[in-house]
This record gives sequence, C-alpha cells and structure tokens, in this order.
Amino acid sequence: MSRIDKYPEGMFNWVDLGTSDAPRAKQFYSSLLGWSMVDYPMNDNAVYTLCQKNGLDVAAIFQLEADAGMSPRWNSYISVAHVDEMTEQARQHGARIIKEPFDVFNVGRMAIIQDPTLAIVYLWQPKEHQGAKIVNEPGAFCWNELLTSDTQKAGDFYTQVMGWEKKESEFGPMTYTSFSMGEHPNGGMLSLAPGGEAAHSYWLVYFAIADCDQSTEKAKSLGATLISGPQDRPDVGRFSIMQDPQGAVFALIALANLKS
Repeated sequence: MSRIDKYPEGMFNWVDLGTSDAPRAKQFYSSLLGWSMVDYPMNDNAVYTLCQKNGLDVAAIFQLEADAGMSPRWNSYISVAHVDEMTEQARQHGARIIKEPFDVFNVGRMAIIQDPTLAIVYLWQPKEHQGAKIVNEPGAFCWNELLTSDTQKAGDFYTQVMGWEKKESEFGPMTYTSFSMGEHPNGGMLSLAPGGEAAHSYWLVYFAIADCDQSTEKAKSLGATLISGPQDRPDVGRFSIMQDPQGAVFALIALANLKS
C-alpha cells in the first residue's frame, strides 16, 4: 500500500470533484472504483463527501452551486508551505487568482489559480488535512497531467513558480513533458489536440485500476462516455480517457508497475 502521511512541498496531494449531481456521481465512482463515502456537512447545507478506499481518504466529491456557472470537473491540488506567498508568486508570473487565500476550517488554507494557459489548479497549505492517504494503487489517483494550449508558457510557469524540474521525451510524433520535484515524479504535460474536447487547458486526473479494458467497459455501462483509448503507453501502462455521466473528464490507467 502506498500510504502517505505528509507530502513534500510542490507535490500534488489531493483531488476532488465538483459536480452537478453529487448523489449520482457518488454512485458512479463508488461502483467504478470501489469507494465508500463519508459525508461532512459544510456551511449553508452544503456537503463535502470524502471518498475512501480501505477506510483511507483518496478523493472527495461536492455539489456545485446551481448558479455558479461552473461545469463539472476534477480539481487537482498542490501542497505548499505558505499559500499566501505562493499565490503572490503565481500572480507575478502571469496567473489569474480566481480565489484569494482563505482558511478551510482547521483542515488547511487554500487558493485557486488559473495558470497563464488558463488551466485551473488549487494550492493547499495543509493543517489537519495533508491530502490523499493512499496513491498509486487501485482506486486511488496516481497522476496529474496538464493538457495545454502552450507547453512552453505552462512549463516556464510551473518550473519558475513551483520549482518543478521538467524533462521532455519523444513518443513517436508526440512530445511528452514529465515534471518532478527532485527524485519525486510529479505529473506530466501534453499539447492540447486541435479541435479536441477541451475548450482550454486543464489538469487531467488519472485513477489507477487493475485492468484498463475491464474498467473502461464498466464505466461505459455506468453511463460514462469514452473519449479515447484504451491504449498503451510504453513502460507506463494502458489507459483510457472518459467523461462521467455529469460531464467531468478523468482517466483510468493500469500502471505497468501497479501495486495490487
């Protein structure tokens, strides 16, 4: 089990889903990924649902406000030591600040930013909540991938603001950028396909599963739409990209070195 109690600064540490129909989304992901759900009441009758695997937090789901004008999507969080300072650095390097830093009860302090290529990412300064307790195993998130309209601009932003290192690799006609924090792999980046599903850049969340083809078919039977795949990425695994019944995009991957 890939158990994590504390994340290094600059690492992706959490994912959550904002959706138009939380009850249906909970049914979908619990059936697909084997999650159990624990509801936590918030302000104004809102509920934040922790998704758990083997009793450990792996993700969360919450209901979008009807008048918020937001589409369902999976959100990626980065652990930072000082969210106010990091938010200001992001601003100075061309990010738009969607939500200035604020406290989330006693669990953490966060901000929401939009990078210079319009991808949204969350900054999280942990207090009681460090992030996902398990990663890189079936039912947990294992990778965060930026599909962007400008890989040069995005790469410069994240290396300069987050301190990430980047490495480019060629896979046939495709150039793939891997991000890392020292020895820790920390996500990847691809150019958006012209005329693709996304209107602008976004962070895609990958969930580990044991069998990509089987899980893809199950997701389809539960109402998901297949965007691409299943397909193999050499030495990495077999993956597919899906859209859940409410419209949020996510990926499933059977990692080549998956721990079952």
